[in-house]
Amino acid sequence: MRTLGIDYGDSRVGIAITDALGYTAQGLETITHNGNDKILLKRLDEILSLYDIDTIVVGMPYNMDGTKTIRAEVTEKFIHKLKCKYNKLKIVTIDERLTTVAAHKTMNFLDVNKKKKRSIVDTISAVYILEMYINKKI
Repeated sequence: MRTLGIDYGDSRVGIAITDALGYTAQGLETITHNGNDKILLKRLDEILSLYDIDTIVVGMPYNMDGTKTIRAEVTEKFIHKLKCKYNKLKIVTIDERLTTVAAHKTMNFLDVNKKKKRSIVDTISAVYILEMYINKKI
């Protein structure tokens, strides 16, 4: 069984997935939905039909002091949709503070060009979210 990692954003969503044993996380894609969760959920249906997934991990955006952001409230509404639609799957959240910062540092280190950064930053953030979940389980 695999675990799916989600970095949920207003217009783009990064998706990552574990290997079949659940030990490593790989970036899968960035879904552009421009605020339309129906587009996102349709693509998630397609992904779930391709992989044997038992858990979805969603990054929860908190402020640095641990308080909820406005973005966290929007993310909670999305999580509610996930729980209603995929009620047989385990759906958990994990603190995603600084994952986007880490993703940008990684891309800078790898000298990724500016144009490419925008299209992959959410996927890399989803990988970091999923890696945190994997490490928490160990």
